[in-house]
Amino acid sequence: MTAGTVILWRHGQTEYNAAKRLQGQSDIELNEEGRRQASMAATALAPLEPTRIITSDLVRAVETAEALSVRTGVRPSVDVRLRERSFGDWEGLTQEEIQARWPDAFVAWRHGREPEGIDAETRTECATRVAAAIEEVAAELGENDVLVVVAHGAAITLGQTVMLGLDPAEWFGLTGLENSGWAIMHPNPGREPAWRLSAYNMGLD
Repeated sequence: MTAGTVILWRHGQTEYNAAKRLQGQSDIELNEEGRRQASMAATALAPLEPTRIITSDLVRAVETAEALSVRTGVRPSVDVRLRERSFGDWEGLTQEEIQARWPDAFVAWRHGREPEGIDAETRTECATRVAAAIEEVAAELGENDVLVVVAHGAAITLGQTVMLGLDPAEWFGLTGLENSGWAIMHPNPGREPAWRLSAYNMGLD
C-alpha cells in the first residue's frame, strides 16, 4: 500500500528568497509575505483533508506546515531528510557574489555539473534522501490517504526526479516551485516509474 495522493509543498517566502540569496540549509524564518503565502495556500489545501503532514526541520518549512496544521488539526512530524540541499560556502550569497568569488565552480553549476571546492551536497545525495523520506511515510498510508510534504525548492525538485525514475545528476526537466507552490503526485501501480506527476507549481497570488 501507499498514499493515494502526495502533495509536495514548498515553504513561503523568506528575506533570503526576496533578496535572491542562496539559502540552502541556513535556517531562515518566513517573512511577512511568506506567512501570507503560507496562510493562503493552507486554506486552499485544507479541503483535501491531509492524513499526514511531514516537514523539514528548518524553521521556514515548519512555519509553513503549521499554517496547514491549524486548519486541519493534523500535527506535522519533522524529518531532517527533507532539508534543502546544502550549498556549503555559497549559502547566504547572491549569484553575482558567487560568480565573482568562484567563477569556475559557478560556470560548472550553471551547466549542470557539481560545483567543486565549496563543500556542497551533490544533487544525487539530496535527491536520494528526500525521495526516501517521502516514500517511507507514503508506504505507511493507504490509497485514500493524502500525504503533505513541506520542504524546499531544490529538495522537492530533486526528490521528485528520483520518484519519476530519472537520474538527478543528469536530468533537469523540472523548474523549481514558487514560494508556497505545490505539486501533486499519485502512485502508478504496475507501471514504471512508480509515481506519476498530475499537477505542478500550483498556487495562489
